[in-house]
Amino acid sequence: MKKELRSAFKARMDEMTTEELHRYSVLITERLVNSSFWENCQVIGCTISGPKEVSTLMLIEKAWEQGKDIVVPKCHPKTKEMTFHRLTSFDQLETVFYRLKEPIVEKTTKVEAAQIDGMIVPGLWFDHSGYRVGYGGGYYDRYLVHYPHRTTALAMDWQLVDSVPYEQHDVPVHQIVTNETVLYVD
Repeated sequence: MKKELRSAFKARMDEMTTEELHRYSVLITERLVNSSFWENCQVIGCTISGPKEVSTLMLIEKAWEQGKDIVVPKCHPKTKEMTFHRLTSFDQLETVFYRLKEPIVEKTTKVEAAQIDGMIVPGLWFDHSGYRVGYGGGYYDRYLVHYPHRTTALAMDWQLVDSVPYEQHDVPVHQIVTNETVLYVD
């Protein structure tokens, strides 16, 4: 079922124009930076978005403007784990597998989970209980099991569905920010 949902997401994204994606990203960014999640976080965990995702680049720049710290994940495929590193410039990123942008470890500082006030969790589909279908690596679910603070996700309104398949080890997010609303799930 998750494989079919991932295929449906790719097909839906292929239909979107660059302008539509930018418009959604602007609305979602504005909604998030005006939320209590944003207001209450000084250190924010966030992935670097790909070309077919809600853009996190504007969000990162807004955080820097406001003096907030952004930490981004570095995936370790051999152990299937992630570490987060403080990002102060886009020059501290490198392109890795699947054309993902990750921090250059030698140019960044590692930050422990307890120091990250809020985590923006990526995903393809989300349901009203905060469960998500991710990209299939399981990195975030493994990380979030021990993560002690608030989580949120960014999604276009059409990525929010009634139900997604989930397993016992899946960890739901606390809220989902879309272009239309902020859905609190706990």
